[in-house]
Amino acid sequence: MRKKLVAAMGAGVLVLVLALVMAQAQQKGAKPMQLTAQDYVDIQQLVASYGYAIDKCTNSGYDYADLYTPDGVFSVADENGVPATARFEGRERLAEADGGGKKGCVDPKTVPDRYSMSHMAANLLITPVPGGATGKSYLLTVGFGDPTNKEAAKQPARAYEWGRYDDFYVKTAAGWRFKSRVHVWPGMPDSLKAH
Repeated sequence: MRKKLVAAMGAGVLVLVLALVMAQAQQKGAKPMQLTAQDYVDIQQLVASYGYAIDKCTNSGYDYADLYTPDGVFSVADENGVPATARFEGRERLAEADGGGKKGCVDPKTVPDRYSMSHMAANLLITPVPGGATGKSYLLTVGFGDPTNKEAAKQPARAYEWGRYDDFYVKTAAGWRFKSRVHVWPGMPDSLKAH
């Protein structure tokens, strides 16, 4: 009886291993998705919408969260791929990443730099891949001083490149969405790195 049980378990494991090997082989042989001109435009619109949504915390942050799939992820990593402690997965956490969530958007007076900065994605490169598309773009930010503070509002504008975005986009019934977006942050402070 024990030999039959061991043989059955061994056969089950073998079937599982073969299924995994076949799935990997199919994935390696999968062809990139064929993108239409409209797909490229829609992905560009998605990326442009990101800057407006992250900068303004509209609809309690849910406008930002809805740019992602329901299980979408925003995270941060350094230029070597070392992840940061910042990782937001799912609609609620993504709304919180935007400064919102169930309690609404944070008061701009409590985080003045947050609402005096504009995010811009530049030089977007879209590449078709199996299951969707990848994208990479430079993250440029422009800060113009806190408009809610008279003295800070007089500060000169600041512009700088703050790394890049590495994206994975998928086409859903609601249109193109971020499956994942990683802010690649060269020189990320060690205090923010996941340990």
